Amino acid sequence: MNTYQNPYMMFDGMTPEEFSFLQQATASLTESQQAYFLNIYGSKRKNPQDIMLATLIGFLGVSGVQRFMTDQIGMGLLYFFTAGFCFIGTIIDLINYKDIATEYNKKMAFESFNIAKMSN
Repeated sequence: MNTYQNPYMMFDGMTPEEFSFLQQATASLTESQQAYFLNIYGSKRKNPQDIMLATLIGFLGVSGVQRFMTDQIGMGLLYFFTAGFCFIGTIIDLINYKDIATEYNKKMAFESFNIAKMSN
């Protein structure tokens, strides 16, 4: 990989925590495996700002979109049918949107790592 320009910086909304996690997680991959990892992870990763915008949609009457986006279907349905726990859950998710995105992105990084590790 090119040491002068880190490929992880191309992702929008990259947090320092996510950046260091990705560097540590992919350190053992070969260059071709890292490129494959980037392709897979880039297609699965969610931008924290997108999660925030989806959470804001909950105040317009469609609660739980952020949970559906992060593959939490049960919670998404619960939010949808309870108006985001009477907007309390939606407010909490609005405060914690970065944590929701980081948790989901770590799970996707782990999956992408395993797929990339099996290649080549």
